[in-house]
Amino acid sequence: MIRIGTRGSLLATTQAGVIRDALNANGHAAELVIVSTDGDRSDAPIAEIGVGVFTAALREAIADGSVDMAVHSYKDLPTAPDPRFVIAAIPRREDSRDALVARDGLVLGELPTGSVLGTSSPRRAAQLRALGLGLEIRPLRGNLDTRLNRVSNGDLDGVVVARAGLARIGRLGDITETLEPVQMLPAPAQGALAVECRASDTELAALLAEMDDADTRAAVTAERILLAELEAGCSAPVGAIAEVVESIDEEGNIFEELSLRGCVAALDGSDVIRASGIGTPDRAAELGLSVAAELFELGARELLVDSKAGPTERE
Repeated sequence: MIRIGTRGSLLATTQAGVIRDALNANGHAAELVIVSTDGDRSDAPIAEIGVGVFTAALREAIADGSVDMAVHSYKDLPTAPDPRFVIAAIPRREDSRDALVARDGLVLGELPTGSVLGTSSPRRAAQLRALGLGLEIRPLRGNLDTRLNRVSNGDLDGVVVARAGLARIGRLGDITETLEPVQMLPAPAQGALAVECRASDTELAALLAEMDDADTRAAVTAERILLAELEAGCSAPVGAIAEVVESIDEEGNIFEELSLRGCVAALDGSDVIRASGIGTPDRAAELGLSVAAELFELGARELLVDSKAGPTERE
């Protein structure tokens, strides 16, 4: 029996359940094992309890043999590699964009000045402020149901959350607007799952690798290399989205390219620095480094220094 470690929230167990079901369908018996994390037990900001708090306990459970593997929301993993583990599979990811759930079916541009939006992410808060719509942004914690309820009960005019999470728990119908990247770049690796096991467990790693999606791995690699190069944690105001797209050369031949867009935003919304680049899927890391270098040239370092003095919340 393959033991899959997961946090106990509806979203986490749903995500892990997809991997369990895929393993079972392929003749490999698997079950979920709930692992409690410090992030689940605390309402404190991530700045106080530490980046990676939602994944550390799962990794320790793999290391000590309590579970054989774990399923993470990839964006929650620290960018620094841990040689004890291997990301054996990155399945095809859900839509990586952010989504607005607002009262009365309103879209972002229809919310009156002074409307109160909740978000757990400095990245979202910074980009929302940069739109200049006069919205009040408030920090938000809790699982997806809790966040959505704060709109339905009138506590907030709206919340901005990952579209992928709503898709996975069957709540796409609550979305009043899916935010395009031109409005808000998502978190690096948003919508992607990281299926992780011990590096020494080569048999399990090979089995899990059958679920890997090459295009998603290339895109996520570029996004996370950009994030790591900027030396920014998962709570920093950094957005990125990469996509494998088909192009045609002058002779009519179709080939694949990897496009990457990245941004760094001032927490107060006063500035957003953007950069983009195009490379090949097999050189995703180089593309991430290239776009990060362009962001630095445009002044990203100063914005990131300022952001470290501000509050951080869970994505």
